[in-house]
Amino acid sequence: MAKLLIVEDDESVRTLAARALERAGHHVDVACDGAEGLERIQARNGGYDLVVSDIRMPEMDGIEMAQLAARSYPGLPILLMTGYADQRERAEELDAIIIDVVQKPFTLSEIRDRVSLALAAQSTVALAGAA
Repeated sequence: MAKLLIVEDDESVRTLAARALERAGHHVDVACDGAEGLERIQARNGGYDLVVSDIRMPEMDGIEMAQLAARSYPGLPILLMTGYADQRERAEELDAIIIDVVQKPFTLSEIRDRVSLALAAQSTVALAGAA
């Protein structure tokens, strides 16, 4: 299945999301903040099928990470997560970079569904680009 990166500072949310997505058949790497997430993205030369990142994190937030990652890997699909309305509004400025924003808290089935939709959307974009 897909190669995913989960970037989340809350260990329980990170572990829960990673387990749910691994059970759905995906290979999952994790990072505890945006700086570590960006390091993992760079180490794989942007080789993730999808990055799922919290917005609000210490050291480097998900928006800054998404912007920096998009400069080096413009086609890298990014799905953001947040539990804060003001952070969701900040993400609206990133329409060209991110796929969507998932509202927290979410259920396991919801995060699996949203990741599946994001991956399907990327497949459609890739197929359209190849045509």
